[in-house]
Amino acid sequence: MRVLVVTAVPVERDAVTRAFGGAPDIVALPGGELHRAGAFDVLAGGAGPAAAAAATAFALAAASASASTPYGLVVSAGIGGAFTPLTPLGSLVVASDIVAADLGADTPDGFLPVTALGFGRDRFTAPPTLVREVAAAAGAAAGPVLTVSTVTGTAERAGDLLAAHPGALAEAMEGFGVAEAAARADVPVLELRAVSNAVGPRDRDAWRIGDALAALTDAFGKTAAVLEGWHRHDH
Repeated sequence: MRVLVVTAVPVERDAVTRAFGGAPDIVALPGGELHRAGAFDVLAGGAGPAAAAAATAFALAAASASASTPYGLVVSAGIGGAFTPLTPLGSLVVASDIVAADLGADTPDGFLPVTALGFGRDRFTAPPTLVREVAAAAGAAAGPVLTVSTVTGTAERAGDLLAAHPGALAEAMEGFGVAEAAARADVPVLELRAVSNAVGPRDRDAWRIGDALAALTDAFGKTAAVLEGWHRHDH
């Protein structure tokens, strides 16, 4: 099975491809390029849900139009911020649910998600069996991961997000966009994050981006067989 992995930036893409050893093959796409390593195509699609959705959609459409084997799984991957002590810096998180935390409307009574407005959706659920298998292989925590368009920078905002989404483990900026594109192509989606910082006040001196990137490489080394071998209809 072929797997499409979508990151935000090239440094995350390269952390993923390092897990597979050797130099990846480069495949040109409109507006970008795929780094191909065996069954894995890794794409740096850009920051934020809109760029991630567009890049994912292009890659899925290109695969569908070619004679190559279509993708059986899409993975949103990269680094992110964590909410709880259960996910310390350098640890891994697998999303049980991919949640658009700021898609909706502000009202005098607080934030309303897009679903409460009567249209759209604000979450995708990853295949539960796959989540369990990847979490076990990587030694990762499993729980909701929030997608935000603006990275949280205050304790107040972090508290508001946790109050609205109890049990959320992490936040990042691309998962929901990747999931939206994958769902429209009827391809299962997973989100895998390595924790680089705590959600809340932005203390760059406390960030551990290098450790998180190393953990991301390690995660794909440990889960490659699970991801490549997983088939949606087997579960």
